[in-house]
Amino acid sequence: MDYRFSDRISSLKPSLIREILKNTSGSDVIPFSAGNPSPESFPVKALKEIADGIFNDDATTALQYGISEGYTPLRDALKERMKKKFNSGRDFDDLIIVSGGQQGIELACKVLCNEGDTVLCENPSFIGAENAFRSYNVNLRGVELENDGINIEKLENALKTEKNVKILYLIPTFQNPMGITTTLEKRKAIYELAKKYGVMIIEDNPYGDLRFEGEEVPTLKSLDTEGLVIYCGSFSKILSAGIRVGYVLAPSEVIQKMVVAKQVSDVHTNLFFQMAAYRFMTQYGMETHIDKIRKLYKHKSSLMINSLEKALAGRAAITHPQGGLFLWCTLPDNVKMLDFCKKASENKVAVVPGIAFCVSPDDYCNSIRLNYSTPSDEQIVKGCEILGKVLDSYY
Repeated sequence: MDYRFSDRISSLKPSLIREILKNTSGSDVIPFSAGNPSPESFPVKALKEIADGIFNDDATTALQYGISEGYTPLRDALKERMKKKFNSGRDFDDLIIVSGGQQGIELACKVLCNEGDTVLCENPSFIGAENAFRSYNVNLRGVELENDGINIEKLENALKTEKNVKILYLIPTFQNPMGITTTLEKRKAIYELAKKYGVMIIEDNPYGDLRFEGEEVPTLKSLDTEGLVIYCGSFSKILSAGIRVGYVLAPSEVIQKMVVAKQVSDVHTNLFFQMAAYRFMTQYGMETHIDKIRKLYKHKSSLMINSLEKALAGRAAITHPQGGLFLWCTLPDNVKMLDFCKKASENKVAVVPGIAFCVSPDDYCNSIRLNYSTPSDEQIVKGCEILGKVLDSYY
């Protein structure tokens, strides 16, 4: 049979990260390539108690169809938390529960973009979002990402010169893959540009609760007086990645269209886990749980940075994130990044080549992304030592 796939899908490539994970999933491989939360962060005992409670006193609700907007008590609790913790959400906003933050990104593109429209994003950026945009045959254009956020001058130039720019996609806090945070000054400048050129912003913030150093920076959504920001949040990094419960806070008109789009996609998000997330939020001290995760990741981040600095001996530049799951390591000019990744893999250390996050395969990138949340402490120390030895081989 000669299978003829749609134009939307035929041009998509498998996620390079997912392919790396498949090929380096052995128990003897050190997983610096993952993006998973630490198993130590899962509140297993609490979730077991919550599951028993749901089946004991509200099994019918959990096992029946739900509304596409999401479980109402969870939506209300999230609106309240977003207002209280992030000063985000105005009278013109509403909230929908989605199947992980990834679906929120995809739905935003689905309801706002036509084929041939343009989406701007940081370069490098999250490959899952990039592929979501590409699946709608938009023109995806990257704008240089600096250590304090997107290059404002180049962003305005892109807004001026690119045709039909509909969306600006950003991960302003503990960015994936670089781990950097956009300054408040730049956030204000970004918002003013979006207002000037009439462009919607997707603020992807799955890591915002994971700050373990420095001061909080206001969300872009908290600056939103005009209804320009679509905020995507998730329980994946603070409760469980596997439950696939996320949420979108956005202008009501946008949410209404997302509801319709979701109805033809998956009807509604898993209701049992929506109920579990709600009970964890309201009955099991979620903020205390988040504080424990922050302490865990502060330790793991410091351990990886210190181990890398010792092993690499100043020959590579390492970002120092104040939260999140990732750091970015830029190799010396004499080291070819893909060759380095291959040698690391041969030595049982899986890292992600930076080119996997670039908007164009022709972009130059000599960096790798490293994750500190998934590996154990022992793996972090050993893996960094191995990466140092791999780098030694080039000298």
